[in-house]
Amino acid sequence: MPLKPILTALAALSLAGCARAETLPASPVPPGPALWKVADEDTTIYLFGTIHALPPIVEWYDARIADALGRSGEVVTEVPSGAVQDQQSLDAIGIRALLPPGENLRAMLRPGQRKLYEAAMAKAGLEVDAFDRFEPWFAAMTLSIRPLLQGGYTVDSGVEKTIEEKAAGTARRNALETIDGQIAVFDALPRKSQIAFLMAAARNVDTLVTGMDAMVAEWLEGDAASLAALMNEGLSDRVLADALLYDRNRQWAGWIERRLDQPGTVFMAVGAGHLAGRKSVQDLLDDRGIASERVR
Repeated sequence: MPLKPILTALAALSLAGCARAETLPASPVPPGPALWKVADEDTTIYLFGTIHALPPIVEWYDARIADALGRSGEVVTEVPSGAVQDQQSLDAIGIRALLPPGENLRAMLRPGQRKLYEAAMAKAGLEVDAFDRFEPWFAAMTLSIRPLLQGGYTVDSGVEKTIEEKAAGTARRNALETIDGQIAVFDALPRKSQIAFLMAAARNVDTLVTGMDAMVAEWLEGDAASLAALMNEGLSDRVLADALLYDRNRQWAGWIERRLDQPGTVFMAVGAGHLAGRKSVQDLLDDRGIASERVR
């Protein structure tokens, strides 16, 4: 598989809910993707959980979402619109993904890990040595993405692209992070956590598409707790969970608290795994004394 499509997919899907989360019991809600809002006297911030890649046939954009987006003078996503097509961003991913000279990915694996990894690479239609020069997180992301692309999932059908297209042209665009910043999270992970991520991807390579189908079904039903359980199962490494999920949730809760000091209406669209389960953005807002409510 050529490197550029992999880099583009990594940029688009890099931090899409791949750490484990503890979930709360779901409460009765109407069907449709979950939508919350946080508000004070002069500010409303809608919180919408996204799926970064979807099959083209999935229909999810409904009147609730259209109304909230239409009211918003600012649209906030995880990374800037169009960033995944930026060649400089793709080059930065490729540079960060390389191992230091003389190091080899398969050489750092234990015999059982190497056997599992090589079998997963073969199942994904990749040469077993394809990522010998790359860090474990890059191989893990590739093994997580390739079956989805083969199974009909596309970034072009993902939620963020539709939100960008449907939002008013006059709405201000903002982002919580950068592509390089997101990739830096992976690059800074301890080697042990990277390998744990890789082994989880290798173990699940056969069931990624059916698992993703189940996640999309729960997302369409608006069952945030069940979605969190599905999206985040399989990785128990605490360092990975903190870096990819909980630390970022805390940062985003802080961003929301600060944004409430400015008047206006904001539509904030981030990976659905961040808005469900314990230590979700809403939980962390509640810890700050900021209430969120589910929008029907």
